Amino acid sequence: MNRLASETSPYLLQHAANPVDWFPWGPEALALAREADKPILLSIGYSSCHWCHVMAHECFEDPEVAALMNERFINIKVDREERPDLDQIYQTAHQMLAQRPGGWPLTMFLTPDGTPFFGGTYFPKTPRHGLPGLPDLLQRVAAAFRERRADIETQNREVVAALERTLPQAGEGESDFNTDVLAQALAELDSSFDRRRGGFGGAPKFPRPGDLDFLLRRHAASGDRDAQEMALTTLSRMAEGGIHDQLGGGFYRYSVDATWTIPHFEKMLYDNGQLLGLYADAWNLNRHPLFALAAEGIVAWAQREMRAPEGGFYAALDADSEGVEGRYYLWTPAAVQSLLTPEEWAVASLHWGLDGAANFADEGHDLAPGEERERWHLRVALTPEQAAEQTGLSPAEARRHLGSARTKLLAARQQRPPPGRDDKVLTGWNALMVKGLARAARAFGRPEWLAMARETLDFLQRSLWRDGRLFASYQGGQARLPAYLDDHALLLDALLELLQAGWRDSDLHFARQLGEALLTHFEDPNAGGFFFTAHDHEKLVYRTKPLFDNATPGGNGVAAFALQRLALITGEQRYERAAWRTLALFYPDAQRQASAAPSFLAALEEHLAPPALVVLTGPAAEVATWQDELARHYLPRSLVLAPCGETRPPPLAKPATAAVNAWVCSGVNCLPPIDGLSALIWTVSKPVKVL
Repeated sequence: MNRLASETSPYLLQHAANPVDWFPWGPEALALAREADKPILLSIGYSSCHWCHVMAHECFEDPEVAALMNERFINIKVDREERPDLDQIYQTAHQMLAQRPGGWPLTMFLTPDGTPFFGGTYFPKTPRHGLPGLPDLLQRVAAAFRERRADIETQNREVVAALERTLPQAGEGESDFNTDVLAQALAELDSSFDRRRGGFGGAPKFPRPGDLDFLLRRHAASGDRDAQEMALTTLSRMAEGGIHDQLGGGFYRYSVDATWTIPHFEKMLYDNGQLLGLYADAWNLNRHPLFALAAEGIVAWAQREMRAPEGGFYAALDADSEGVEGRYYLWTPAAVQSLLTPEEWAVASLHWGLDGAANFADEGHDLAPGEERERWHLRVALTPEQAAEQTGLSPAEARRHLGSARTKLLAARQQRPPPGRDDKVLTGWNALMVKGLARAARAFGRPEWLAMARETLDFLQRSLWRDGRLFASYQGGQARLPAYLDDHALLLDALLELLQAGWRDSDLHFARQLGEALLTHFEDPNAGGFFFTAHDHEKLVYRTKPLFDNATPGGNGVAAFALQRLALITGEQRYERAAWRTLALFYPDAQRQASAAPSFLAALEEHLAPPALVVLTGPAAEVATWQDELARHYLPRSLVLAPCGETRPPPLAKPATAAVNAWVCSGVNCLPPIDGLSALIWTVSKPVKVL
């Protein structure tokens, strides 16, 4: 066993028995590189990454390759989910050095001070697909390090300078904000929208929840029907497609084709937390049963397969099982038919396309004798209504047969060897699930979902918040690694959503603590914006201050959005000023790439036209009725609170009333109290003219 055996990351533990002399990232490895004057081979991946597994089997488990790595390099293995700070730096460096995007596994070669001088992603053991074999590459890189040090040092200075230039400069964003950047983002999305199949661009297709949320917010703010149509069409096609687990619920990471049929089969908590909230929003807009089914499936999957006993959610499921991607999820028509009644089969075969051609070829090499490679990955071929019409059943009967078929098939599938699970609990990803659960609990009237959200929040506060500092990861009973900007911002945002689902003084107190932590440990008070790492974080090659969204929302955008809302309910203007400085700093970058920063655009939108703060007072039972009814409407530009504890900052300190009253303020404009529910819904639902 190498040094990774003492780590808690499931990804690092997967490599603990490699013959490679792996180090985790830390002072020991960096010091040894300096003392031995050896280059560093840095390998970054994550536990559910298919090509990470392939490279590990081909190279890192091979004694000859490992011997070469151990002789010529100091080898460091990093879990990108635990160390997104390192991943951001070296992915950016790869883009600069290779002039193309990176990915995982990321293979970077560093000088002993941590500066990258060469890199790539996946490398096979022997040359293939235009890629060099890793052993030959190792020898060439080691020779270059020995023989061309002056050239490498010159390049390193240029790389570090180029990395520093990626930081936005203070003073660039002093011009007045306007709505042009919102219109620009909408136009960019519209130009790449696939109107027939939903989504943006061609294959591969990703869910892109930030873009979908932006489109729904555009519809709510301005009444733009095209924006709504783009979002709802995409959510519908995804729910019908193979990117959606039709039996077990939840969504896979992306579709390898343009039709959402065949996914890359890993399931990530961060996708599903965001999509849960979106499907709740979509349900509020048109009550389509498909959206309710998708939301219920996400929660069922998360509770069944991802719930940690302590109260949090695990990070991810692998794409592979039995060494083959997707095998756990695939079927043959004969296997399905053998488990169902004739009535169930008649509907299910039509609904999931089992009467048509296979859509997947099992590439495993250990098929049983006579077993065919052709497989079916389930997706909706005919709606329940269409299947009912063809079978002469009523829609209700068809849905009942599909429900019982789904239960039987899922039970049978659970007897198969399952994909591996990354059982670490990540703060930011759990925050996304807390927010999704809280929003869905309100929309669907599911108090048990709200209870799950609160249990998760309480676990995070109990296990990952210590002495005023937040931690990023929890595994094996240990909280590890200082939390990043995204962890703080996403958790603050989730708390504000929870407060709308039901008031707890402790949630507002924790929200204020997180707001203070953002300002104290992450804000750049001079230039504006927030660094990704805290001020006392270890010194790395450079310190990032990212704007754009990736698979998860961008930390600076979420921080600005949440701090503006926190200022609204607490009256603390330091939060508002920090948000404004963030908007000012990044506004020029957003103008250049508008659709790449939907989280930032949400904050900008609410700066231009502040959301309505709705404070409900009156008898508790009647207030609850109002809250329930408001929750059945899509109101992204409202913050609806019913404070009932002792903590009531001035914006929330309204006089007690015998009947329900709603106190509505937007910016500095406040309306007289509203005592009618329909009048309140009309007031907070209408589009905002300025937008």
